Amino acid sequence: GTFTIRLLQTTTFQNTSLVDTEGLGLLEDIELGSLDKHTWSIRFYQPWVHPALPRSDWDTIENLLKIYLQQFSHLINEGAMQRDVPYPFVTQCMAGCEIYPNRTSRAFAYVGYNGQDFLSFDTENATWTLSQDTNLSRYVWSLLQNYTALSELVEVLFNDTCVDDMEVLLHYGRAALERQELPVATVFARTPSLDQLLLVCHITGFYPRPISVAWLQDGQEVPPGPALNTSSILPNADLTYQLHSVLAVAPHDGHSYVCRVHHCSLGTRSLLIPWGNSEVVLITGLMAGLLAAMAIAAMSV
Repeated sequence: GTFTIRLLQTTTFQNTSLVDTEGLGLLEDIELGSLDKHTWSIRFYQPWVHPALPRSDWDTIENLLKIYLQQFSHLINEGAMQRDVPYPFVTQCMAGCEIYPNRTSRAFAYVGYNGQDFLSFDTENATWTLSQDTNLSRYVWSLLQNYTALSELVEVLFNDTCVDDMEVLLHYGRAALERQELPVATVFARTPSLDQLLLVCHITGFYPRPISVAWLQDGQEVPPGPALNTSSILPNADLTYQLHSVLAVAPHDGHSYVCRVHHCSLGTRSLLIPWGNSEVVLITGLMAGLLAAMAIAAMSV
């Protein structure tokens, strides 16, 4: 399959002298490690990451990252002072590489400013590209274009080092990457009004992240529309995922409904969780009986 390694960097410039940087490394959705915000040293999160490379390689990577972060902070600060950019502000960077099934690869690097796209790095041509046309972005772009040492460093980090090291990490982390956890699904109903029934299919505990959820009405898949609302996939604390899908229907409409789940851990099978109208009828019958009992009691008083 396709695998991606990403390095995420968030740098907060409180003023010209106070700069906080946080960094996180990910292989797919597995957290490999982070940067100590005070020393910029690497902290490893997975037991198989550090043994994957010789100590000298980790020392080289750590030194390259420190050089890059020093130069990055200097350039951004210089640009901010030259263009009277108000402090504080935040920059976000995402860089890494992808390896495809045919063993070709692609490196990437993006820079954001206060949550907006700012610059991107063309790793094939070793040039920076504007993502937004402002005085600050043009100034930083001109600095970076002339600062060939930083561009060469980024190119080496993500075109060569990233791809070579990912091959090794894929080997050492194969068990973690191939981990599969079965989804657990439940279906229940909510009644926001007398003329509407919300069928909720809650799926949790699955890994890896990709999953497919659909509602079947009388055996036929319900197409996308205003009655169907599926949430985004959210992480659980145990490194699995969850989501829910809600289908709005009319009470007692005479149809049968089933929530269908496809996930790689199920193989070729599907998880089918039916919603039974009998449960609604039972609840309605109990309510009617309770109201009748209350009416009889009131009449006898």
